[in-house]
Amino acid sequence: MESQIQSRSAAHLRSAKEVAIAYLVTATFGCEFAVKGGGHAAFGGGSSIQGGITIDLQNLESISVNPGKTITRVGAGNRWINVYEYLTPKNLSVVGGRVSDIGVSGLTLGGGISYFSGRYGWACDGVQNFESKIVLANGQICNANVDTNSDLYWALRGGGNNFGIVTRLDLETFPQGNMLGGVNAYPAAANASLFSAYQNFVADQPLDPNAALIVAFAYVQGHLTAVNDYEYAKPIRNPPIFREFFAIPTLSSTERITNLTDITAELTAYNPPGFRETYITATFMNNAEIQRQILDIFVQEVDTLKDLAGAIPALVMQPISKSVIAHFSKNSGNALGLADAEGPLMLINLAFMWSNAADDDKFYAASSRIIKRSVDAAKKLGVHNEYIYQNYAAKGQDVFAGYGEANRQRLIKISEKYDPKGVFQKLQPGYFKLGRF
Repeated sequence: MESQIQSRSAAHLRSAKEVAIAYLVTATFGCEFAVKGGGHAAFGGGSSIQGGITIDLQNLESISVNPGKTITRVGAGNRWINVYEYLTPKNLSVVGGRVSDIGVSGLTLGGGISYFSGRYGWACDGVQNFESKIVLANGQICNANVDTNSDLYWALRGGGNNFGIVTRLDLETFPQGNMLGGVNAYPAAANASLFSAYQNFVADQPLDPNAALIVAFAYVQGHLTAVNDYEYAKPIRNPPIFREFFAIPTLSSTERITNLTDITAELTAYNPPGFRETYITATFMNNAEIQRQILDIFVQEVDTLKDLAGAIPALVMQPISKSVIAHFSKNSGNALGLADAEGPLMLINLAFMWSNAADDDKFYAASSRIIKRSVDAAKKLGVHNEYIYQNYAAKGQDVFAGYGEANRQRLIKISEKYDPKGVFQKLQPGYFKLGRF
């Protein structure tokens, strides 16, 4: 697990210049290093390194809004809670994370699903400028935006930690007041009704991009429950796009009109600290039959795990609608490799938590089997998509193969241009690499 990785030393830095100096020292002496922002990796070594040097950006915590209230400049050490607490009183927001204690830079460099993705795309699409704050392999600090170093700008929007150390992000900012948000719990037996409503939601979302949805099935104390997260970017209690869901009898509901800070704090509570954890992901075409089959596979594979100490295995389903994918082409496009014609899609994430290290291999093996069986089933139905969402990927999944070979080769060429010696591939081994070496 990430917290168990012990670096030899850590450099706690306060400016892009200090980051550049720390980086040059590690690179000059061939020291392996990791870069830690606000934190997003779900596996050990993602933002830490055993016996190496951690370049810690958590003191880069400045936040400011330009006079026109169109850009928020965010230091890379911030977590989304810091950003939302700053912007909410101003009735402003950005395309950011849904869990408040996730780091800004890690989520954004991997894509970044948001409650506002139907209107604006993912978090990476909302970055207007990595302004003069990217520490490159030669120690220089440069801009990356649609006009300056545009190839690097494209690569950073989905390309992860392969190109430099991002120390500030300038994010598209828009007016945002109170909104609908909350979690409804259902008996697991309601799954057929939930899947039917899910299919209709995905078909309708392009007509109402204010809506966002997460459908999950989770075991808590050995009992399976459906737990859905609903958000609507306006203060409307029963928007038509959710009426089919809201007609299904619930076990409990927290739906309310509130602000984004409060909503993201609630989802954070569903991701408590102190557990062992793993993620793994796959992507499918939107299809009710594959949803049903994946749930059956999940229930079968988790049966021997659900009563282990601290076990909270969850199957999470999220739509990538056509309205979301349409935004992936703005500002010359992102690196993710998803095209309009591929949508709508369904992203699944297996998010497993448990207590005992002795059970690690059981949970890792079960999650891998679920993904393999689900992908095999989807291929038989002709509904598998190769895309792998970096922020949910397990160690060992080939994220960049899922972007398509053309995008992978383009990312490699950009890496060769800005990092010719492969420092960020060789000396920063953590997280997902491009496969240059």
